[in-house]
Amino acid sequence: MKSKPGRFGRFGGCYAPETLIGPLQELSRAYAGFRADPAARRELKAWLKDYVGRPTALSFAARLTRTLGGAKVYLKREDLAHTGAHKINNTMGQALLARRMGKTRVIAETGAGQHGVAAATAAACLGLECTVYMGAVDMERQALNVYRMRLLGAQVVPVDSGSRTLKDAVNEAMRDWAASVRTTHYILGSALGPHPFPTMVRDFQSVIGREARRQILRAEGRLPDLLIACVGGGSNSIGLFSAFLKDQDVELVGVEAGGEGLRTGRHAARFAPGAQGGSPGVLHGAHTYLLQDRAGQVRETHSVSAGLDYPAVGPEHAELFESGRAAYVSVTDREALAAFHLLARQEGLLPALESSHALAYALKRVPKMRRDRIVIVNLSGRGDKDMDTVRGSHG
Repeated sequence: MKSKPGRFGRFGGCYAPETLIGPLQELSRAYAGFRADPAARRELKAWLKDYVGRPTALSFAARLTRTLGGAKVYLKREDLAHTGAHKINNTMGQALLARRMGKTRVIAETGAGQHGVAAATAAACLGLECTVYMGAVDMERQALNVYRMRLLGAQVVPVDSGSRTLKDAVNEAMRDWAASVRTTHYILGSALGPHPFPTMVRDFQSVIGREARRQILRAEGRLPDLLIACVGGGSNSIGLFSAFLKDQDVELVGVEAGGEGLRTGRHAARFAPGAQGGSPGVLHGAHTYLLQDRAGQVRETHSVSAGLDYPAVGPEHAELFESGRAAYVSVTDREALAAFHLLARQEGLLPALESSHALAYALKRVPKMRRDRIVIVNLSGRGDKDMDTVRGSHG
């Protein structure tokens, strides 16, 4: 039985203030037209090839594989995309859509800063005004990306309310959009929020999975046994998983931020079991899993990686979790930092701390697998932005 548009099983939907219902309906119609237009699809494909640098490589991690002594490890190299992360796939698509809709300004929220940089980049090359909302805490730990956004011509607005992180940046961006929708498009950065954002962002990020599928078939002659990707809002992971959802023999694992440990309550693991985990509810326009107390108030989160420091998750992930098609685990800050250092020394790659969570789970899982098995880890971004955090960890 198929879900209704905008629904993933019982999750998703469009829970938005009345002032945004019209703009969301307009966006749904515009995106349907964009998706159905061969010329629009060709233009996006050309930008991804000639500007973003796609396809990104699927690299065999030979030394890491030998060190772990188990399955073969491949890395899907989104760190090689322009701006250094997968976020540019979505921002180029949405910026082209904004221009098609006649919008002259785009806004975005950002946590780790990569989405903000990607939105500012897409706006600059298409001649659009850009404003990025960013929590004050995240601005401090991602100062380099703040500077990059400003160099690209974006206005970066600090958000001092609430926990001063990604959740609060989303709140401010939605307020701006409600007040300026006639001229402004909101480039939401992950596969969450009200319909059509989860579907639209998933579609723009699905290029990751399509490429990885072709590349692993070319390299190994068969599909992988396991896919691993980090999950904040969930765009890089759903982009990778999307091309393999019907392949029941391919295991899908999303890795959340375990922070300082699940028992401490200082984490962002929405699918964690028991009282420390999340439960179904509504946040930022979608019915999904989120961290909330018994009164329904959103709990504060923690992660060493700003991009995973978010209390909810994309609704398609909630459906994949409840259906059992994907499994979701968490790793701690300490484990992610250790994985960062190991990949740097073994493969000469500095992964984003978000991606380091996926790597940390691979370090646990791969040695227990047979040597003829194949694992793909999505390296969703590079770690330049995280140097101050890593240096401060004394890892």
